[in-house]
Amino acid sequence: MILAIDIGNTNIVLGCIDSTQIYFTERLSTVRSKTALEYAIAIKEMLTIYGIDSTAIDGGIVSSVVPQLTNTVRQAAQKILKKDILIMSPDIKTGITVRTDKPQEVGSDLIAGVAAAIAAYPLPAIVIDMGTATTISIVDTDETFIGCLILPGVRTSFDSLTSQASQLHSIALEEPGSIIATNTKDCMLSGIMYSNAAAIDGIADRIEEELGQTVSIIATGGLAKQIIRLCKRTIILDEELLLKGLWIIYNKNQHC
Repeated sequence: MILAIDIGNTNIVLGCIDSTQIYFTERLSTVRSKTALEYAIAIKEMLTIYGIDSTAIDGGIVSSVVPQLTNTVRQAAQKILKKDILIMSPDIKTGITVRTDKPQEVGSDLIAGVAAAIAAYPLPAIVIDMGTATTISIVDTDETFIGCLILPGVRTSFDSLTSQASQLHSIALEEPGSIIATNTKDCMLSGIMYSNAAAIDGIADRIEEELGQTVSIIATGGLAKQIIRLCKRTIILDEELLLKGLWIIYNKNQHC
């Protein structure tokens, strides 16, 4: 069993996983000012809540898109586990060929998601990760990462709308009752939620046209469940996709 940690701009997702199961998945708020000790306390409390003895954990791996927190969280995990923690980097073994202009710039979270998709789903595939940004990664039948799209995340778009419009106030993101709305709250919900769903449907159609192949579509991330319910395309929800990918990559780098 290992501790897998994915550091995003809004949330840090962590969980314990082995070859048979995921023991838990939880989210912490990404706070750039926190110290390694503060994150260590949070990790220890999480393990305690789920009844996991830190001595039963063989190691850990960290994926991060927040460089200033990468070593902080790594040090925090090492304080608790007393073991070295692997960091996702361009030099790490992933088993994935990245065919982009600058492969070293592809986010480690994207690589982790693609690794899990390759292991579990038919190819070619689209991997959609709905976080602060919505990323859409494409992997072909040769298990090659061939490109990606990045667009503003659902919450990012919503917060931008409410912050720029003085008569609109922030509301909870939830599924609208109808696409045709009749009050301000529902108009905002319908606009944000259905526009994101329609974007996913439309982008998937265009990717298939460019590839000349039908693709599997896998979605993960905090708001994926709410959005894909509104999509017309068949989309697989895998909320633990990144942790599965980190497990795969961790094992590829043992006894190297």
